[in-house]
This record gives sequence, structure tokens and C-alpha cells, in this order.
Amino acid sequence: MQKRWIFNEDFDGDAINTLQQELNVSHTLAKLINQKGISSFNEAKSFFRPTLDQLHDPFLMKDMDKAVNRLTEAIANEESILVYGDYDVDGTTAVATFYGFLSKFYQKLEYYIPDRYKEGYGVSEDGIRYASQNGYSLIVTLDCGIKALEKVDLANELGIDVIICDHHTPGEETPNAYAVLDPKQVDCNYPYKELSGCGVGFKLLHGFCLQSGFEIEELYQFLDLMAVSIASDIVPITGENRVLAYFGLKKLNQSPRPGLKALIDLCKGNRDLTISGIVFGIGPRINAAGRMDHAGSAVALLLAKDEEEANLLADMVNTKNDVRRDFDNTITEEAIQMITTNDSLTHAKATVLYKEDWHKGVIGIVASRCIEKFYRPTVILTESNDKVTGSARSVDGFDVYAAISECSDLLEQFGGHMYAAGVTMSVDNVAAFQKKFQEVVARQITDEQLIPSLYIDTVIRLEEIDRKFFNVVNQMAPFGPQNMQPVFMTEQIQATNVKLLKEQHLKFTAKQEGTNVAYDAIGFGLGEYYDLVNCGLKFQMAFTVEENDFRGHKTLQLFVKDIKFDD
Repeated sequence: MQKRWIFNEDFDGDAINTLQQELNVSHTLAKLINQKGISSFNEAKSFFRPTLDQLHDPFLMKDMDKAVNRLTEAIANEESILVYGDYDVDGTTAVATFYGFLSKFYQKLEYYIPDRYKEGYGVSEDGIRYASQNGYSLIVTLDCGIKALEKVDLANELGIDVIICDHHTPGEETPNAYAVLDPKQVDCNYPYKELSGCGVGFKLLHGFCLQSGFEIEELYQFLDLMAVSIASDIVPITGENRVLAYFGLKKLNQSPRPGLKALIDLCKGNRDLTISGIVFGIGPRINAAGRMDHAGSAVALLLAKDEEEANLLADMVNTKNDVRRDFDNTITEEAIQMITTNDSLTHAKATVLYKEDWHKGVIGIVASRCIEKFYRPTVILTESNDKVTGSARSVDGFDVYAAISECSDLLEQFGGHMYAAGVTMSVDNVAAFQKKFQEVVARQITDEQLIPSLYIDTVIRLEEIDRKFFNVVNQMAPFGPQNMQPVFMTEQIQATNVKLLKEQHLKFTAKQEGTNVAYDAIGFGLGEYYDLVNCGLKFQMAFTVEENDFRGHKTLQLFVKDIKFDD
């Protein structure tokens, strides 16, 4: 699929010159560093050499003092505490962190994960009533609760205090909870707004440690879970998140807890885990527990005390992931066939598909897969509990939540954000929703938004790339949203030793006119360019620089993102 190349023009020439001299790096490296928002030696030092001292004071967050005092009081009075978390990776890692830390010294504690199919997303009435019937006087919600107005009122009526730890955007009204921790509240002055749900729970424990005199190092033992949460919830890898992810990845690669080690072993990776490795390896396996069954098994895995227990639970979770993958592949194939065999769907600017027996747990994944192939806003619908429920995903720059809002007269419930949303409606409204959503998108989306974008940081020549260059770029990690791995563009490239792998991947040696430097290059999914590249045509190439480790022999390799020919 043809991509739009968008070049990063956001840099400060004077700052680049200063960084080049003060850091003793090339002009290209100084430009890349400046594009990370760095203008001075001290800023560069704190970016390249993060420390846990850079974490913000938790008491800067609105209601933190109230939350810490209530938690401290509950422990002092030996009250029963229910730790309530969402069923996705962020929620389950948050519960494992919060419960895992407190249970080291406090026993009147239990965790509760709602059933995706019976209770649905967020704080449920079943959960509140369970707490009441079992004598819990304090509920701490993690990665949910910011819109649970009625459920918090019910808890209050039943004599239960609620501390909300959430990171989603609040509605016009905030629940009447004992304390609400959410840095996205308009009147919250916390300096960093993009924490994960697990991150907000972590900050409550951070505040608790500072006030109670608990050893903060005990809390840092849970940073491996923080890294999994940050990666899997696709939050920005900037500021406090980057510090947490940096040290979390260190723990994950050096001394992970038994449950995560068992998952890492299942992924069979022989390299250090990265944010991307979590997103595609660890995260889906944890998520599969809540998609295919009940997410409680994922929390049990993350809390496993020894290798034997961890391996047993990891095998169960992995089996669920295999089932999830089969559903995902089958439904994706059906969805793609529905589009390609229907002329109006093939040429539409949005996709809305409905089949009553599709598995609710994978429809979000299927929506993403359809976008990979057709690149346009997509809603996948299925039937669940006599209602139609759906997941929407969007393309770069298009607000799918706003488009769904325009169809709200046909919906019983909807929620989400710019790039992902969920909907619930009656079966009778499916056809009308399909028609209206298509019309809204067709009216609002631009032709440019229907072409995938490739963001390029800078133009470079191949001779600039060497081991020192790679080492500096690599220290900009962990890479992820808003701190992406630098993408380079170079021109006048000719390929030799061209090979087509598995009929779809392109492998070649890249040489540039005017230099003797050559690098092995691989372009996954770029097999369509084989003939043009193989016949000696010169081309431009967008790529990242990676390290290839083959039986202990490490070489630099170019990962090609896209190719354009001069003509």
C-alpha cells in the first residue's frame, strides 16, 4: 500500500549546533536529539541517563493525600480492602502491582476482576454488591471508575468508601468517591498527564510508601509490571512513563517475576525485550485470558510465587491465546471476504461489518487487521446478551469517537477516544448505523487521511551510519508513542543480491551512489518491489537501523519501511 512520507521539520538550528558541540556528536545525531525536545546538555543528560529520582512527588496529584490517608487508616483498623481492576493488560498489571505490594504485609485483602461478558467494562453493580456481601469497607478501583457515577453512589449507600485510580478522560461529572486520582481531571495539577492505569495505582502506593516510611525499593520490585502496562496500553513513552518503562524493562530483562519470566520463555525470544516485544508478545497473551475466559487467571499468573506455578498458569494463558489467534484469523478472513466480494463495501470510505456469531473478545483486533489491509475507519459488530456490541478503530488523524457521537441517536451506549471506541445498540439499528456512520465518515474524512502516513525524522547518507551512530540512537530507547524509533530516508540507492523471501519479503544489499559503504537491508511485506529493485533502478528508501545478532555475530542491518522510485 502506497504511503505518504511526512518529514519532521520540528527542530531548532541554534540548539542543534549547541548540542553538536556540547555532546560531541554528528549534526544528524544532534538534530535527532533536538527533535526529542532536547535543547541543552542538562536536558540531554536527564534524557539519556534517567534516574528514579526524576519521578514526580505523588502528592502533587489531586486527592492523593485523602487517598493515602484512607488506605493507611484501613490498614491500621484492619478493614477488608477490595482491589478492583479492569480485565485488560493495564488493569490486570495494576491489580497485580497493588495487591502484590500490599499483600506482602497485609492479609485482609482480595482482588476482583469483572467478567467481560457478564458484567462488561468498568465498575459493575455485581462487583459493588459482592464487596457489600463480603464485608469490604474500602474498594480501590484501578484503570476504571472515572465514569462510574451510579456505581459509586451505590457503594456509598452500602457504606463502602471508594478510591478511584484511573487515567481515562473524565466526563462532565466526577463520581462522588472518597478520593479520585486521575491526572486528566481539569483541576489536577499533577505535572504528567499520560500515566497508564497501572501508573496511577503505582503513584498511590508511592505516596503510601513516602508517608508510611515503607522502603520504596520494595515498590520498585513491581516496575516489570509497570513496563508491561505502559507498553500494552499504548501510552506515550515520554516524561515519567519513559523513566518507569526504562527501569521496568531493565527489571524485565534481568530479574522478572516468575509469571512474566514464564511468558518471556513462551515467546522464545533470545534478545532483550523491548516495548515492541511486549506489545506483540507478552501483552496479547495476558489479554487473551480476559478475551477468551476470565482475566483472573492473568492476575494469578502475574502474582505466581514460583517457577512451577508460573509455568502451569502461563501454559493455560498461552492456550487461550492460541484459541484467540484462531478466532482472530478466522474472523479476519471472513471480514476481508465480506469487503472484497461487495462492490459498495470495497469502494467505501469506512467499513462497518456485522455478524451475530463473531467472538466479542477479538472484534477490536479484527477491526485493526481490516485497517492494515484497507486503511479506513472500521467498526466490527457482533451479538452479545441480546444486544449488538462493537469495536471501532481509526486511521491517522481521523476522530472515530466524534464520528460515532454523530450516530448517538442509534446507540444505547458508546465510549472511547479519537482512535478507538466501543458501541452498543439494538439489533434493529444495525443497518441504520451502518448507513449513517458511512455517511458521516465520507463527509468528514480527507483523501490524505485515507493514505497511510510514514513519519521520517531526517535525510541521511549511508556513510553516516556506523556503530557509534547506532549506539547513540539506541540510547534514545525505550521507543514507543511520542518517542518513536528514528526513521531515516536516503536517496540514490541501488540494490544487489536481491532475494524474495516467502513470496512477500524483500532482502538485498543497499549501496549508495558516491560511497563504498553497503548494508544488508530487509523489507517485510515489500515483495511487490522485487522486480523494480532487482533490475537496477535507483530508489529512495525509508528505514530504521537495527542490530542483527546471528549466532553471537552482531552486525548493523537496515529495516526498510518503504521504497519510492524517482520516476
